[in-house]
Amino acid sequence: MKLQVLPARLDSAAANMAADFLLLRRYPGPGNASVRFRAYGWHRPAFTFGYSQKIDWVRGQLPADAAGAELVRRPTGGGLVDHREDWTYALVIPRGHELEKVRAVESYHSVHGALRTALASCGHPAVLLERCEPALEAESENGELAGCATAKGPTVCFTRAELYDVVDVTTGEKIAGAAQKRTKEGLLFQGSVRRSSAAGVRDWEELGKAFVAELARVLGGEAEETPWPDFREGEHEALTEQYAAPEWTGAR
Repeated sequence: MKLQVLPARLDSAAANMAADFLLLRRYPGPGNASVRFRAYGWHRPAFTFGYSQKIDWVRGQLPADAAGAELVRRPTGGGLVDHREDWTYALVIPRGHELEKVRAVESYHSVHGALRTALASCGHPAVLLERCEPALEAESENGELAGCATAKGPTVCFTRAELYDVVDVTTGEKIAGAAQKRTKEGLLFQGSVRRSSAAGVRDWEELGKAFVAELARVLGGEAEETPWPDFREGEHEALTEQYAAPEWTGAR
């Protein structure tokens, strides 16, 4: 099994969400049983929010300085995420892989465990939050996990940590959260690391490499750099338009 590491890209919020979902929808191809990973950035200030969230609630949570930022509904669950200072990644695990077959809370634990190890190796000690009050496994019927959803409803990510989020070993401040989507093709894991909460990390490129290496170990495979897959002609552009449309953002 290979952990295919795709080239890093900067793109709009809608294009980033479209790329992540297409990596899940068109994956795996014939004979491809590999996991895919990508880290990416943002052309403009951006916020994303979970698929099932109400747009009125989301708009009410935006900070006062968010004017002009892109706002896009994700294909995964979770709360509102501010991407203006984060390090963002996506992981696509094909159907049938051991990590795809376990409950969402278990895959969340495994991926965040790898990230915790990578953060520590790059100078910022961290732990996973093992208990919540109340203890929570925010897992939906279709196997999605919204790390920022709580028993009391949605939250703004990084305002508080939930079960198996990555937190600072000393202060308990949340460093990383994520959300998942499970389909017949596999599992999409979208994660975010708040740079200001991981001040010990001096080289974010090195963090990416350390995370990939630890993910490969956890997944039982070998990491290799891989070019972008060929989507169908116009497919990414069409899905980007869908994610950018007001009808998608305000669908609920």
